Amino acid sequence: MSTEAVTWAMDDAPMLRTAAGKPDATARHVLQALAEHADKTGKNAHPSITRLQYRTGYDRRTVQRALRRLEDARLISKDGAVQDRTRWKLSLNLIRPASDWDEIERAEDASRAAAAERQRRSRAKRVTHSDDVTVTDQNGVTDRDVTHSDSARHAFEVRDVTHFNSARHALSAAVTTNQPPVEPPTTELAEVGDHSYPPHESGPNAPIDDDGFAVTDTMRRWALATFGPNFDIEHSTAQFVDHYRSTGVRRHSWPAAWQKWIREDARKAASRRSHGNVIQLPTGQTLTGTDARVAGWLNLPTEENP
Repeated sequence: MSTEAVTWAMDDAPMLRTAAGKPDATARHVLQALAEHADKTGKNAHPSITRLQYRTGYDRRTVQRALRRLEDARLISKDGAVQDRTRWKLSLNLIRPASDWDEIERAEDASRAAAAERQRRSRAKRVTHSDDVTVTDQNGVTDRDVTHSDSARHAFEVRDVTHFNSARHALSAAVTTNQPPVEPPTTELAEVGDHSYPPHESGPNAPIDDDGFAVTDTMRRWALATFGPNFDIEHSTAQFVDHYRSTGVRRHSWPAAWQKWIREDARKAASRRSHGNVIQLPTGQTLTGTDARVAGWLNLPTEENP
């Protein structure tokens, strides 16, 4: 084996192109295997077709066609025979143009610039511009029961709350529960199966949209069999999609990333159910955390409600 011949085949030999203009990697591989049997002048290379098959992993016809393309491009030429094997001579005088390296560098720079532009646009979509912000006067948002400070007038958010003495019906009021909604979501995000989640209307798509992520029937059956019917797969999947749209991150396998997300979401839901206060309402809803404590206080016996 000659270092000169191998170096030429690896780096300096002109790169053949396919009909589509792509690098002919098959011919390049066969040329490199052939160079391992040549001397420093590129001569006396006579490996058998079987040896080239073993070296490259290609079948016999593929190796023969690659040799024919190399011969047509004059990178190799027949130089007699040894027994029943063709002896080849490598054209070490043919050198690939320097523009090949420049072309690769330009393609790499363009790829980096495109990635930076996608990231910039993704961040721009998450920024709220000042023209879209509405400023409301404090007189329009402050409740009449709020006492203003002597030193400064602040606009507070008015919250619709139920006072203790005037509303014993808090248990039947709208509260935060861990039960899925009775009515199915009406947004397009509820449509799964073979349909992907719709991308944002403005700006370029995130990688999760470009890759066409969709929750298949098989994935839905897995979630149902693993976590039961009480786990809200629609809500968890919508959060999964929103997260990867906002971050602009691409995953090698979206189904695997989704499955990991669902497992973690189910684990957190189970942890919330196993810790803190839990109250079961007559309607079948389950209250946890702060909602359960408030409901417990409103159920305490008093003089008016023994």
